[in-house]
Amino acid sequence: MKKILITGKNSYVGTSLKKWLDKYPDRFLIDSISIRNDSWKKRNFSEYDVVFHAAGIAHIKETNSNAYLYYKVNRDLAYEVAQKAKKEGVKHFIFLSSMSVYGRENGVITKDSSLTPKSNYGKSKLEAEKLITPLGDDNFKIVIVRPPMIYGKGCKGNYNRLSKLANNIPLFPDIKNKRSMIYIDNMCEFVRKLIEGNCSGTYYPQNEEYVCTSELVNLIAKSQGKKVLLTKLFNPILKILKTGTFNKVFGDLVYEKSMSGHLELKYTVVNFKDSVEATEG
Repeated sequence: MKKILITGKNSYVGTSLKKWLDKYPDRFLIDSISIRNDSWKKRNFSEYDVVFHAAGIAHIKETNSNAYLYYKVNRDLAYEVAQKAKKEGVKHFIFLSSMSVYGRENGVITKDSSLTPKSNYGKSKLEAEKLITPLGDDNFKIVIVRPPMIYGKGCKGNYNRLSKLANNIPLFPDIKNKRSMIYIDNMCEFVRKLIEGNCSGTYYPQNEEYVCTSELVNLIAKSQGKKVLLTKLFNPILKILKTGTFNKVFGDLVYEKSMSGHLELKYTVVNFKDSVEATEG
């Protein structure tokens, strides 16, 4: 049996992972802690085999006044937790990073793509990676996980905004694009496989299928008992405008499939269509 400590007691991924691993009581014993204050520093990490670091700041509007928080929480605290884990004998440390470390709004990300984050969120995650990775050795295995957009019931962020949109509009542009995404159950199963395989390195989990935004909105609407008409009527105007918002919604942004060679870990437990229905159900 492996004993696991999850940091980010109230985080979406942290709480979801605990529920997922709790289904295997004969294999895992899971504790969760918050690192919002300094009480975690008094916690004895030596009793744990694995620390999964999910705590962090995301999904808040970035401003000049809150920029420092990203580095304080996503970088400095993450590094402190990793240092404590190593010092106290934890053998496995998994850091939840993000696709945002690439700083891309569109295109295909490959293993050769440059790491040029533009947001404080992405910059702070990358800086944390750079601090944590050198701590790794034969006795302290480190995993960096860079998922694309994570979605599922109760999630925050862009998926939630699309869901609200699908519930309130009769028309939506019919534009063919591709986005890498990962459903929360698939993400949790992936982490379980990392733990059981005692893996190390950098990973890029994603759903087996790329997602088309128009098809996603259509599926969401159907799951809500609504109907959205997909139309190409606005496409010429939208393509001329090509704003940052257009790229975020309709641009291609994917991990090259070869980067997710770890699909051999067989962590896809829910397909795309069923995942949307489960999220909206």
